[in-house]
Amino acid sequence: MPLEIATLPCLADNYCFLVHSEDTGETALVDAPEAAPVLAELEKRRWQLSEIWLTHHHWDHVDATAEIKDATGARVIGARTDAHRLPPLNHALDDGEAFDFAGHRVVAFDVSGHTVGHIAFHIPDAQAVFTGDSLMALGCGRLFEGTPEQMWASLSRIAALPADTLVYSGHEYTATNARFALTIEPDNADLQARSRDIDAARAQDRPTVPSRLSLELATNPFLRANLPAVKAAVGMADSPDAAVFAEIRRRKDSF
Repeated sequence: MPLEIATLPCLADNYCFLVHSEDTGETALVDAPEAAPVLAELEKRRWQLSEIWLTHHHWDHVDATAEIKDATGARVIGARTDAHRLPPLNHALDDGEAFDFAGHRVVAFDVSGHTVGHIAFHIPDAQAVFTGDSLMALGCGRLFEGTPEQMWASLSRIAALPADTLVYSGHEYTATNARFALTIEPDNADLQARSRDIDAARAQDRPTVPSRLSLELATNPFLRANLPAVKAAVGMADSPDAAVFAEIRRRKDSF
């Protein structure tokens, strides 16, 4: 049976995710912003948590790790390069390392930029990638630690995944991201349609996460910095891709 993935709103605008195998009964949590919603959802669904996967060290992704681990006995998995500032890990992962979850291959890979040591978790046969604050729905994370070159490389790595991959990202920022994206590509018909869909979803308090990678490639300006039309739109027709990305990120930072 395929994995079941539940999207849980936490805090003011965070998301975390429960990944469940009906075959084995195993359940993984991706990031741990807040304990109460996670423990309540586990109880409601009668799922037993076995693993916690951490994307990066920021408090709004890890603060509830100890409480959830104490309540469930779950083992904690995260990046070896970030282990010194993550909650204590039971399994430290290297870039590109794969591990088994309920008979499914999970690949962890470095997506530094928002932070250094940030990782994403890709489950190929579930067509799912958990990107934390690297690639977001219609956006990307602010560069708190990494360089534009690092983040562009990370986003390019995600962009190379199959287009039908679902992107599970860490925040409900999509409406604001859409308004910004339209300042870069106001005539992008796919973006215009997506913006309308986002407004309708948020009016009904529905999450905009996950999103399909193919839709991100068609509408997310941070993934489109390599395209001639986007380069021209920001007045950088002959500039390297990473430099164009940096300019788009600069504009978003002051938006």
